[in-house]
Amino acid sequence: MGIEFSYSKPVELIEYLLKITRTPKDAIILDVFAGSSTTGEAVFRVNDFDKGNRNFVLCEQLDYAESISVKRLIKVVSGFSFTYCELAKLNQNFVDKITEVKTTNELKQIWETIKKDGFISYKVEPKEIDNNISDFEQLSLQDQKKFLIEVLDKNHLYVNYSEIDDKDYKISEEDKKLKKKFYSLK
Repeated sequence: MGIEFSYSKPVELIEYLLKITRTPKDAIILDVFAGSSTTGEAVFRVNDFDKGNRNFVLCEQLDYAESISVKRLIKVVSGFSFTYCELAKLNQNFVDKITEVKTTNELKQIWETIKKDGFISYKVEPKEIDNNISDFEQLSLQDQKKFLIEVLDKNHLYVNYSEIDDKDYKISEEDKKLKKKFYSLK
């Protein structure tokens, strides 16, 4: 995906803010909209400047996290410790399936599964889609895929950490253990 951040924050600005706020050398910096990982790079720079040991947690739910956010940090890291972890896929599983299908009938089968097991955007009324399925069938396969992806609630692309013990999500004990270790919880 060719996303560009034409208005990304200047790393120097975030670095400056971390310095003037006298962020403790052992602080954990949280950025819940990681975008292109400017905050992560700024934390590396400030640590290098004052020999601090700050850590950061960057959260990003959009599909460019691995292709943009993580790649930037890998370039910046050189010699630093870096860990990357994704939570379990939820609606993202549907996005992956929708992307791969070759026919309208396959998409209609996925739609039936989404209605039972997926998280649908609050803006969508599933009965309206069912009542107008012939309009859906008239779209090109590419547009049908885009439509079904838009129907999904993007806030549920991945299982929230707070939900990993919910049996409905079928998170394996091994994955739970890894996630808890990553987040330094018992």
